[in-house]
Amino acid sequence: MQIALFGKSLSEENIQYVQQIIKSLEVNNVNIIFYEQLYKIVKDKVVLKQQVRLFTTHEEIRNTVSYLFSIGGDGTLLDTISYIRDSGIPVLGINLGRMGFLSSISKERIDTAINQLVKQKYKLDKRTLINIKASEDIFGDLNYALNEVSFYRKSPLTLLKIQAFVDENFVNSYWADGLIISTPTGSTAYSLSNGGPIILPGSQNFVITPIATHNLTVRPIVIPDSSKIRIKVVGRVKEFYVNLDSRSVQVNSSLEFFIKKEEFKINLLQLEDESYFRTIREKLMWGLDIRN
Repeated sequence: MQIALFGKSLSEENIQYVQQIIKSLEVNNVNIIFYEQLYKIVKDKVVLKQQVRLFTTHEEIRNTVSYLFSIGGDGTLLDTISYIRDSGIPVLGINLGRMGFLSSISKERIDTAINQLVKQKYKLDKRTLINIKASEDIFGDLNYALNEVSFYRKSPLTLLKIQAFVDENFVNSYWADGLIISTPTGSTAYSLSNGGPIILPGSQNFVITPIATHNLTVRPIVIPDSSKIRIKVVGRVKEFYVNLDSRSVQVNSSLEFFIKKEEFKINLLQLEDESYFRTIREKLMWGLDIRN
């Protein structure tokens, strides 16, 4: 078995957890391949008994690794999408950050998680991706996201007027700072902070959430993920941002955008004792009530 370790930044205090991961994998006779940027951070601070193997592109791990560990926070896990692509490689998120909705394995559970993984005591949590295309190519072949597509104003002094269509049915003209089209996975991210609902993975929905709308009666709306969405920014604003998870491109109002469900999904690893509701309770602290 070969497991890829992925991370882009790491604080000095968290180096010890990378060493713990390495030690636990080596005890279980697992071969390790490091993302090159992560290895440069830890190479002089950890002990590695096996020969160093590195990767920098998605081609180098496709069909060669059994799993990928995302070491960091949710932002790090979102970055793994560029390397996983449509390979089907399952991802385990080890949370060294703060909230950690996606990176659900805490520092304290590293050894337990690896032992369960080696014994195959897990299930695959298949997560829907969202795809965007425009009348010009703006994101190349990485035109999909795990959390959301969002449109956001460039200037703090002007609103966007965003026309949204679902299956060519006109929905609304949103006067707002922007608009989010979120997957169920992304429903606990940017959409949630703007008043959107929490949607369970596997619900087969998208949610359209306005950002700081000036139409006070306008609220988020949930639609089937089989829908085809068309977005057009009209009015005086000529430039704005389109964001695909952590990637951002400045565009102009001459473009139209077409959004739909991606044809493939991403596999997240869910261990035997994990559940989505448990994650929600812990991360949102729903149980912190003296009556409980």
